[in-house]
Amino acid sequence: MKDNMAEHNPQDFRCKTHELNNIKKKVAVLSGKGGVGKSLVTSLLAVTMKRRGYQVGILDADITGPSIPKIFGIDDEKAEISEFGIYPAKTGKDLKIISINLLLEKSDAPVIWRGPLIAGAVKQFWTDVIWGDLDYLFFDMPPGTGDVPLTVFQSVPLDGIVIVTSPQDLVSLIVKKAYNMAKAMNIPILGIIENLSFAVCPDCGKQINIFGESKAEKVAADMGVPFLGRLPVDPELAVLCDQGKIESFEKNYVDGCVKMLEAKL
Repeated sequence: MKDNMAEHNPQDFRCKTHELNNIKKKVAVLSGKGGVGKSLVTSLLAVTMKRRGYQVGILDADITGPSIPKIFGIDDEKAEISEFGIYPAKTGKDLKIISINLLLEKSDAPVIWRGPLIAGAVKQFWTDVIWGDLDYLFFDMPPGTGDVPLTVFQSVPLDGIVIVTSPQDLVSLIVKKAYNMAKAMNIPILGIIENLSFAVCPDCGKQINIFGESKAEKVAADMGVPFLGRLPVDPELAVLCDQGKIESFEKNYVDGCVKMLEAKL
C-alpha cells in the first residue's frame, strides 16, 4: 500500500494563530514512545529559556496524558475563557501554559475522546489561545506518530522538532519512525537529546548505565542530525517535578539544546 503521508503538503493545512499573538519560534518536542521524559525535557527547555530572558510558553498537546500543569504546580488553576479567546495560565516565573487539565472542571477527570476530537482540541490551542508576545512556544507532543503529531505538523508552521530518546535498544527504531515522519512532513529536525542516560552513585560518584550503553550519538549520526546531550536519572529533579517546583531546578542539563536553539532559530 502506497504511503500517502509523503504526499501531504503541510502548507495546505496551516492555520493562523490568534490575531493578538506574535510567536517567533515554534518548537515541538517529540518521542516515538511514551515514558522517555518528553514532558520533562519540554519543561526544562522552557525553564532554561525563561531564565535566559525570553518570553516562553508551553502548549501541552498530550491531551490524554497531560503532565505539564503538575510539573509546574498549577494543576489546580484554570485557564481564563473570554469572548476574545482563551488566556493561558501562568506559572510563578511568568511562563505561559495551556493544557486540557486547565480547562476541565476536575484536573483528574479522564479525557475519553476519539482521535479527531483530541486533534481538534490541540488545533484550538494554536488558533484560539491568546499567547501574546512569545519568543519560544514549545509543544509537548503525545508519544507516537498518530493523529495529534500529524495535526500539529500540518497546522502549525513549526521551526523544528527535538526528538527525545532513551538508551534501550528498541528506542533507536522508534526514534527513526519519528524522524521519518518529520522528514515526510518537511519539518526540520533540530536534534536528539537522550534522557535516563545514567545514574550517579551517591556514595562513590560512579556513573551507572541503568538502561544499558547509550546509543543516541550513533543514532543521531546515522540520521545526520545533531546530538544535543544527555540527562541523567536525577532524584532531585524527580522530587521537584512531583512537588510542582521544576522552576527552582538549577542544573544545566539542557544547555546544549538551548544553545543550539539560540544559534539555529
